[in-house]
Amino acid sequence: MKLYLLRHGETEENVKHILQGHMPGTLTAAGKGQAVDAAEELRGLAVDAVLCSDLKRCTDTYEILKKEIPELPEMVTTALLRERGWGSATGMIADGKTWIEIPKDAESMGQLKARARIFLDFVRSTYGGKRVLAISHGLFCRVIQCVLAGNEVKDIVPMKNAEIREIEI
Repeated sequence: MKLYLLRHGETEENVKHILQGHMPGTLTAAGKGQAVDAAEELRGLAVDAVLCSDLKRCTDTYEILKKEIPELPEMVTTALLRERGWGSATGMIADGKTWIEIPKDAESMGQLKARARIFLDFVRSTYGGKRVLAISHGLFCRVIQCVLAGNEVKDIVPMKNAEIREIEI
């Protein structure tokens, strides 16, 4: 089966290097344009199902895709596709200039990988043999890919906003 991972469009928080975690996020004008461009890429793919993070930046990305591709299936939202829960670090600036200690109340890498496995098991059992589009977040898309490849997140190239990656599962 095919899994298409799509990272949401650029947000105001991305531009400011804010750790969004479970914050809703607001698409920028560029992010909306990225979603339109992603729709062009998706137009030629016959997608059978759309799974989407329940966070606003992802559902807003889907709504733009749906406007561009009316025949796109209705989205099914799931918290399984959420970004990492950053706990007390949510809202902090992570611009590479200041070291941020990952707090104990943040979702651990082990927890993220476990959630990715649950998501993949759900996709296999519910949509076996289908072509599934999953709209999610940069880090979580990388976690899904590392779980499938059996390596570490650092080994997966970060996804750009509204980038689509095709994976065989």
